[in-house]
Amino acid sequence: MAWAAAGLCAVAAAAAPPASGQSTRSCAAVVNPYPNTRFEGVNLRRIRATGVSCATARRVARGAHRRALSLPVPAGGVRRFTFAGWRITGDVRGMSDHYVARRGAARITWLF
Repeated sequence: MAWAAAGLCAVAAAAAPPASGQSTRSCAAVVNPYPNTRFEGVNLRRIRATGVSCATARRVARGAHRRALSLPVPAGGVRRFTFAGWRITGDVRGMSDHYVARRGAARITWLF
């Protein structure tokens, strides 16, 4: 039963609105950002933006992800770097890579 309570807490925390009072919006995927490479056909998906427009979120996701692919994967599987003033954290452990970009109260998340 303890695991059920922990699961409910995790779901409630994920569904809670951002502390800054800004709404989170879902943005369109960046479709096939790497044509003619081994990543052809893999999209940047589930882009979520808080405090920025979808156009900005998609641009940051595309640029930061391109930079992330040029960096080596650290031993722990979590990349940390900056891109155009954004602090990027990329968790590349697991089946999908999960990225978070933060700058002040603004936040962008996406999956690869």
